[in-house]
Amino acid sequence: MSPRLGESVPVLVFTRTPLPGRVKTRLIPAIGAERAANLHRAMLWRTVATAVESGVGPVGLWCNPATEHPYIAEIQREFGLDVHLQTGADLGESMHLALRSQPDDAPGAVLVGTDCPFLEVQDLQLAASALREGDDAVIGPAEDGGYYLIGVRQSDMAVFSGVQWGSEQVLAVTLQKFRDLGWRWRELATRRDVDRPADLAALSDLLIY
Repeated sequence: MSPRLGESVPVLVFTRTPLPGRVKTRLIPAIGAERAANLHRAMLWRTVATAVESGVGPVGLWCNPATEHPYIAEIQREFGLDVHLQTGADLGESMHLALRSQPDDAPGAVLVGTDCPFLEVQDLQLAASALREGDDAVIGPAEDGGYYLIGVRQSDMAVFSGVQWGSEQVLAVTLQKFRDLGWRWRELATRRDVDRPADLAALSDLLIY
């Protein structure tokens, strides 16, 4: 079911351009650069498909370092997405700028990465509902201490500055920033990212790469 007018919540899918040797680098020693890139592509496709299926609002793909790539073009054709280039000095500023660029009449926006193939349609629907119902933010904790989803009604750079991205403290630091801002937020189910060789066993038959 499509959201009613004024309830559409944009979903921003943040990804790296799927270039062998440039993506899933912590997995390369275990499975090689080509298979790591294949896994990245598979998780990217799955994330976009889940976002589109959720029906919460328009889905956009935000790429780094380039938007021009055959696989990106294939996803764009398949799902009819707008594709954007990430801007900003670091990941935090890139996320802030992308979230801030969304329509003023939207009740907020949700941003997801592509490292969590366990993302579910319901996660996005619950995130959108939280923003529509007035929560300032929503977050999906990852088992590794980060997060796989963040949504905000209005982006504030304070949420994304001074964060050591990729560390085990990302979630804790972000929640403290919510507290410092006096925000009300909602937490989703904790899910597992696939970043390290030990994470590969969790994929089982979920993805072929």
